[in-house]
Amino acid sequence: MLGKCSILLLFFLVFGSCKKEILKTVSLEEDVAFLASDSLKGRETGTPEELIAADYIRTRMENIGLQPKGNAGTYFQTFTFKPKTDPHSEVQFVNGDSTITGTNVIGYIDNKADKTVIIGAHYDHLGMGGEGSLYAEGEAIHNGADDNASGVGILLRLAQKLRDTLTGSNYTFIAFSGEEMGLLGSNYFSKNPTIDFTKANYMINMDMVGRLRENKTLSISGTGTAPVWGQVLNATNPGFKLVLNASGVGPSDHTSFYLQNIPALHFFTGQHKDYHKPSDDSEKLNYEGMEMIGDYILEIIAELDDASKLSFRTTKNESEDVPRFKVALGVMPDYLFDGKGMRIDGVTEGRPAAKAGLLKGDVVIQLGDSTVVDMMSYMRALSAFEEGDTTQVRVNRNGEQKKATITF
Repeated sequence: MLGKCSILLLFFLVFGSCKKEILKTVSLEEDVAFLASDSLKGRETGTPEELIAADYIRTRMENIGLQPKGNAGTYFQTFTFKPKTDPHSEVQFVNGDSTITGTNVIGYIDNKADKTVIIGAHYDHLGMGGEGSLYAEGEAIHNGADDNASGVGILLRLAQKLRDTLTGSNYTFIAFSGEEMGLLGSNYFSKNPTIDFTKANYMINMDMVGRLRENKTLSISGTGTAPVWGQVLNATNPGFKLVLNASGVGPSDHTSFYLQNIPALHFFTGQHKDYHKPSDDSEKLNYEGMEMIGDYILEIIAELDDASKLSFRTTKNESEDVPRFKVALGVMPDYLFDGKGMRIDGVTEGRPAAKAGLLKGDVVIQLGDSTVVDMMSYMRALSAFEEGDTTQVRVNRNGEQKKATITF
């Protein structure tokens, strides 16, 4: 982790007169440490600190040698919106009073090709907390090292590597604003593209890619958005334990491109106890794992470099099948678990699961009368209960079955 003095030095180098020569050697760790530093106060959309982060990314893109591809010859694409009061309504991009302005940062490599690859990651986070935060002890800086300085770090690394290598495609690199408020930056870009969208071949999204586990489990969503994805992902896999999800719709920026009929993949290393909390700090990231993910994405791009434009395919929207429920166990599911049941990746103190003695690592295999075989069956089982209900839960703990009483 960079110390405070090192972060200030890096900031000086970014905006100082000698920045061009120095920034070409900025490491993945340094990019993340700057973006996730306390000085940026969580990079909330529309804040002065988010603009500092945007200008840092702009400077990095400029020094890498990317062309500006925002508005009016700049690297920036701004969008102004009115915050939603109804969580189910669609955001309105407007000008006027009580609005917030977000800033996408866009760089481009023009290889004069007839197809363009879009590579994206959001750089905004939760600021001092508020809506979306899982921290219950008041305001605090949410640095968002994994969410999503990690994705931006790999994006910049890919830009550096693609600048003078694979020439079968053009490349658009986008650091999105407004993701935490509802995929706003990617939504706006996909409807107001600054590139020729008829050339858009596919989109690669990286959101929370900084916590690769020891068993190298990597989740990739959107694998059903083009017929070729399964073959390509397996052929280029350097040793990840892949968890593949076909749906092109999910809670990250790839969704905005899928909805414009562009094949899209989303890379994700899983949730953790620091998710949406002030403790998501840069020293906790697996940088070797991030390098491995970046190299994997590079191999995927290389595999498709000489191929014709991908065919788009619609997928089932799995979020439409998610049952509504009024209660919660108070656990964080392990979304990368591919065994039978729902593995608990974290337990919140004072909630039903903790009171019943459930532990991290327990695999829920039965809730009430319902057998739990995966996340969907777990949510269906949970939807049958209301606050005040009491039921039995059965878990597999290190190969031994345990039973406990849950009161919601």
